[in-house]
Amino acid sequence: MPYRSAFRPDLFAGQTLVVTGGGSGIGRCTAHELAALGAHVVITGRKQEKLDAVLAEIREDGGEASSYAFDIRDEEAVSANIAQIVKDRGRIHGLVNNAGGQYPMPLAMISKKGWDAVVANNLTGGFLVARETYKQCMKQHGGAIVNMIADMWGGMPGMGHSGAARAGMLNFTETAAIEWGVSGVRVNAVAPGFVASSGMDHYDPAFAKEVIPKLSGLAPLKRMAEEAEVSSAIVFLLCEAAAFVTGTCIKIDGGASLGMGPFPLLDHDRSKPYDGFHRAVRPKAVN
Repeated sequence: MPYRSAFRPDLFAGQTLVVTGGGSGIGRCTAHELAALGAHVVITGRKQEKLDAVLAEIREDGGEASSYAFDIRDEEAVSANIAQIVKDRGRIHGLVNNAGGQYPMPLAMISKKGWDAVVANNLTGGFLVARETYKQCMKQHGGAIVNMIADMWGGMPGMGHSGAARAGMLNFTETAAIEWGVSGVRVNAVAPGFVASSGMDHYDPAFAKEVIPKLSGLAPLKRMAEEAEVSSAIVFLLCEAAAFVTGTCIKIDGGASLGMGPFPLLDHDRSKPYDGFHRAVRPKAVN
């Protein structure tokens, strides 16, 4: 069973698209969809074994992919690996700045080390990858960048370090869209709400038991997103149909960021998920 994309199979034929954090979760799903649409997908991450597993999946499905293992927080490693990708592939047509990570913790208990680590994962690292991709390729050839942020409107209690970093990434997206537009580079972002993704299985067991089961009830659509629903928005922003879209952010949160106030959210099951990813694995925390 192939990836059931809503887009035409040859959409990215002849293009090289980079997905950071492509070894798991939304990044893995996005890499699969882009490969199914004809792209040569370059996935990056810190652990080669995770990248190898996704490469094997994509190739088994008939797609083309390669991988580069490095830490997006390491400036020299980012510069060297982007240079190697450009050398190996000739050009980077699109970048999905997906890599990141965080952990639940109230603000008063976050150490400086923990704060710095989350900001580096979710803001500084993405900036470094985007900057080097622009300087080493897109400044000359143009391209599209999609940055991953989150539903951080109205604050992000329990994950204030991630909320601050994601808000910074939104402003970076808007600034880069202005500064890099002269080079034919479009820069946009996606902001998922709660997604039934493998990252949920890495949270503290107590958090997973007490909090995650309640998340489906926080959005008007009364469920969590599927990985494929995030990937499809990314695909749109990368493709030629979005040629006049830049500096914007697509919210993929089922309406959770609308601020319903006292308006009651009635239970229902009318919102049907888009089940596009044929290799999707539901996180244990939501099963």
